[in-house]
Amino acid sequence: MSSLARKFQQQQQVERTVQEKSIVKTKKHWLTPGEKIIGVVFTGLVCFGAVHLISNQAEIYQVNKEIQEVQTSVNELEKINSDLQVQVSELSTYERILEKATQMGLVKNENNVKVVQEK
Repeated sequence: MSSLARKFQQQQQVERTVQEKSIVKTKKHWLTPGEKIIGVVFTGLVCFGAVHLISNQAEIYQVNKEIQEVQTSVNELEKINSDLQVQVSELSTYERILEKATQMGLVKNENNVKVVQEK
């Protein structure tokens, strides 16, 4: 019976080693699936926000560029208008008008001048 007891012990040891080998250790994951989903959603929102922010800045840049172009054209037109105003004031002087009138045949008659007095 001693050999029977030895066989029994050996069989128990074999069974223990087989059980130990068959037990699979479960890996613990660093993040749970829920945390992974939350992380992916958060990353997506951050990327969307960054793209939205950059596109808004590009639109603001374009609008500022258009404003500068309009201001430049307005400044040019104001300069042209001031030059034309100077020309008008030069051309409307009394001496020039008198000269043109005499060239066209008008004669200055001092007897035909009437003085109007203010009350």
